[in-house]
Amino acid sequence: MKNIFILMFISVFLISCGNDSKVIKSEKNVQLFDLIERVEPPNWWVEMKTKNLQILVYGNSISDLIPKIDNSNVMLNSYEKVKNENYLFLNISILDNAKPDEIEIDFYRNSVLVDMRIFNLLEREQNASKVEGFNNSDVMYLITPDRFANGNPSNDDVKEMYERPNRENNRGLHGGDIQGIINHLDYIKDLGFTTIWLNPILENNMKKSSYHGYSITDYYKVDPRFGTNDLFKELSHSAKEMDIKLVMDMIPNHCGSEHWFFKDPPMDDWFNNQSEFKNTSHRRETIQDIHASEIDKKEHADGWFVKTMPDINQKNDKMSTYLIQNTLWWIEYAGLSGIRVDTYPYSDKDFMTDWTYAVMNEYPIFNIVGEEWSDNPAVISYWQKDKINHDGYVSYLPTLMDFPLQISFAEALLDDFNWGKGFVKPYKTLASDFLYPNSNNLLIFPDNHDMARFYTQVNNDIDLFKMGIIYYSTMRGIPQFYYGTEILMNSDENPGDHGLIRTDFPGGWPGDKINAFNGNGLTNKELETQMFFKQVLNWRKSNEVIHNGNLIQFAPKNGIYSFFRILENKMVWVIFNRNTSSKTLNTSRFDELIKNNEFANDVLNKKRISISETISINGKSALILEIE
Repeated sequence: MKNIFILMFISVFLISCGNDSKVIKSEKNVQLFDLIERVEPPNWWVEMKTKNLQILVYGNSISDLIPKIDNSNVMLNSYEKVKNENYLFLNISILDNAKPDEIEIDFYRNSVLVDMRIFNLLEREQNASKVEGFNNSDVMYLITPDRFANGNPSNDDVKEMYERPNRENNRGLHGGDIQGIINHLDYIKDLGFTTIWLNPILENNMKKSSYHGYSITDYYKVDPRFGTNDLFKELSHSAKEMDIKLVMDMIPNHCGSEHWFFKDPPMDDWFNNQSEFKNTSHRRETIQDIHASEIDKKEHADGWFVKTMPDINQKNDKMSTYLIQNTLWWIEYAGLSGIRVDTYPYSDKDFMTDWTYAVMNEYPIFNIVGEEWSDNPAVISYWQKDKINHDGYVSYLPTLMDFPLQISFAEALLDDFNWGKGFVKPYKTLASDFLYPNSNNLLIFPDNHDMARFYTQVNNDIDLFKMGIIYYSTMRGIPQFYYGTEILMNSDENPGDHGLIRTDFPGGWPGDKINAFNGNGLTNKELETQMFFKQVLNWRKSNEVIHNGNLIQFAPKNGIYSFFRILENKMVWVIFNRNTSSKTLNTSRFDELIKNNEFANDVLNKKRISISETISINGKSALILEIE
């Protein structure tokens, strides 16, 4: 025993007596005392434009540690302590011509090596910087992962997570996951969709309603009930092989109240109203309002979305950098083709300029769509790239969700025929397109995960429903449809119940009596609607005039509204009749476009018709006519 103590004394003496440059270390790549819990981002890539990185290091009482890096590919410029002794922030630069490598970060205390972490510098995938974002040629399929398909029942109940699965609770966890989506990519492709937008898939370890994903508790980890980071990457790659793009839902405005860095923040201003919950006023108009008071602006921007979603302070430089790097990391890691940004106007607007610029600078043909839920095109257009704003605000956000068009068109389908009602509403909305720098780069949709199902919106009227699908499939912009719309999923029982809106997709769970993936158990009406989607979207997929054609609309008259899409010598004419009876349309009014063309191809009915004098159109229906 005495000899053992002598050997231990000699070992400690040899370690502690050396100077900073000559420290006796244990074998490389061995974690010595395991003091470091997190290093974020966990890795980076060579040949990216973003070469100066902030590395957040988190552990128990680590602020007195001295980090060192001895590597020809990376330089440690500085490190910073903050108020909370559980954090260190390292500022490193990836040097020009750096090669992929394992970067060893050593941590010393009193000249003794006490911990070490490997920061991997990886090689980029070929043409990673040229990843093509979703665009006008795409049609987007929106999926709530927990409610689409359960591909791996073994991950339904994860003991480390607070919430247990309960498929009987419409706000509980139902078991849908990433594997379920992978298993049904062929179904999505066959319908004619070219892009998938997933509601958030990152960890949401909240005590209830964690299924929806909007209360993130770890920005670098896929929720284990959905799968793993590797499986998410596999989904992206498998989708690409089928010519399907992947869009990730991101929430820079807030996180979940169970997030580890909300429970133990590095500094006093990591969050807005960090010491006391204050709800946002939701007065988003204060951003554009030239008469707005400063207190109104602050109460909107700095308030929490809800009590379980603390508001992130993006004016804090370290937080701002953290969020930007996290976004770039996920794009590069998973090979994403787009981002959808939740609650866009609730974030600090100057930060959003920096954030969107950083993304688009790194990935020039990428795409980002922001959610601004307003019925006013003037408010929406404020955020779009290249908009010259009254206050000088500059944005780099390419795409906005077109709520004004969604609202006005939904109203049009149910209106009476009085003055200013019906199709006049979306007609007038489109007349405001001059406000947008690029109205063709708007996301158009009949519904999504936050509003009543479209079939419910039109009172389960299949004719009005089909008119809507045709409208969004042929209108300018990028169409998005919510999963299950193709089989008439509804929220009739309670249109505003989000849990009901996000109902399980039939056939996604073992034992489901109805299986929409193969059609078993669907009604004839549901099967017909599925085939209708397939016909329209696959026609659209290769139709460049719909993707990029100029839009010319004709003012509604007597319940009939129409517009043309024109590209070079090709033309598509879309006509809507909201009357309950069939109508005859005199085509002379449209001579400026159809000119001497006498015939057109009726896409939906697959026949050639005359357009030289009149066109007959059935009640509550639409026509898609190809004219060449």
